[in-house]
Amino acid sequence: MMKKLILDVDTGVDDAQAIMMALAAPNVEILGITCTHGNTILQNILKNTLRVLKVCNRLDIPVYPGFNEPLLGRKVHVAGDFHGKDGLGDVPDPDAPGLQLLQEMNAVQAIISIVSKYPGEVSLVATGPLTNLALAVKMDPTLPTKLKGLYIMGGNIESRGNTTACGEFNFLADPEAAYIVLDCYTCPTTIASWEFSCRNSLPWSFCDTWLAQKTPKARFMESISAHTRKIAQTDRFQKELVAGPGFNTCDTYAVAAAICDNLVTESEEVAVTVELEGQHTRGMMVLDYIDVLHKKHKVTILKKIDIEVFKQLLINALK
Repeated sequence: MMKKLILDVDTGVDDAQAIMMALAAPNVEILGITCTHGNTILQNILKNTLRVLKVCNRLDIPVYPGFNEPLLGRKVHVAGDFHGKDGLGDVPDPDAPGLQLLQEMNAVQAIISIVSKYPGEVSLVATGPLTNLALAVKMDPTLPTKLKGLYIMGGNIESRGNTTACGEFNFLADPEAAYIVLDCYTCPTTIASWEFSCRNSLPWSFCDTWLAQKTPKARFMESISAHTRKIAQTDRFQKELVAGPGFNTCDTYAVAAAICDNLVTESEEVAVTVELEGQHTRGMMVLDYIDVLHKKHKVTILKKIDIEVFKQLLINALK
């Protein structure tokens, strides 16, 4: 049975890897890709998304422009130092598809429309800040009841940050949106946190083998990820990885969980929220193990995956 997905992305290098993973899965139908601010400015993210679709010969998939700033307009974090200023390693492409290929409908309207067309069938996978999702549920509070599931790459489970001391990038880029999403989306929700991705990272030797595949997709990925790989292997960044040195392709974990039923080997269910006011903890995901929040809805927090299954999904993405 085909899995129907909407991907909500801020296309940097790991989003590109996640999109390509979903495109390569034979059991997946991508109904649309919605774009949000995050790794770079929205215009770059839209261009990047179209570039990924072009290299995969899938420009038939509709791409919808979303919002270019967080709900409160306090845009203080971008990832240009890690993904490159343009989000894809600053590797120019003179033949990149033009923005005229974008859909006229905006991302929020698209999410509501697509999910309403296929009630109970669509899973939404979010690999960037959650602004589009927060606005969608405010426009249509019934949206979560029509979703099959929600998969998020973001947040943290041990207060370890990668942008501030306690803030993970996607949640910190729009803490209010993350708060709304975790409060209002009562559909089955799965979270691939920062620490989880670190602890399930792969050896750099696998990354070399992965990129050595003799395909146009592999050449594209090798080119756009060169800057990121250089930064990721510095001592400073490797210290952030919680579990030690490794290749951490963050966003692909959420997509992999959405498309592969036998990927996850360990998880737990717990109620969560997001801290909005702390001087050092703004944007931090809070796990409520003692029922202080009195929330009925609990999310699934990923802990461990079958690494060999995950590797194969990555390999297939570049075939």
